[in-house]
Amino acid sequence: MNKFEAIQSFWSSFGLPTYDENTVPDGDDKPSFPYITYDASVSSLGHPVALSGSLWYYGTSWSMITTKLLEIEAELGRGGVTIPIDGGAVWIKKGTPFAQRIADPNDMIRRIFINIEAEFLTA
Repeated sequence: MNKFEAIQSFWSSFGLPTYDENTVPDGDDKPSFPYITYDASVSSLGHPVALSGSLWYYGTSWSMITTKLLEIEAELGRGGVTIPIDGGAVWIKKGTPFAQRIADPNDMIRRIFINIEAEFLTA
């Protein structure tokens, strides 16, 4: 698995459709709620990268989206998670601030923006 695949793997592990924010389908192929979008950047040993993801839900309540956020937070725990990649691993930890609610012009869309930090333990 390469570095970009590891980031995709992390976000995909939470049971929702997952899209790189640069390739979210639109028009007739636009994803239905809920889903995750994320940004993807990579680096090498000694150069942590700040990354983010967004949970997208539709409805009037924050309950379901908050439950999913808590699932992600529990997975990261206090020490993060390590994903094996070709030639090493990527260590994903909570960023600061970890999560924040984001307003949308559509009052029915619920979005939580999540900050993570990825450290690539490889060249």
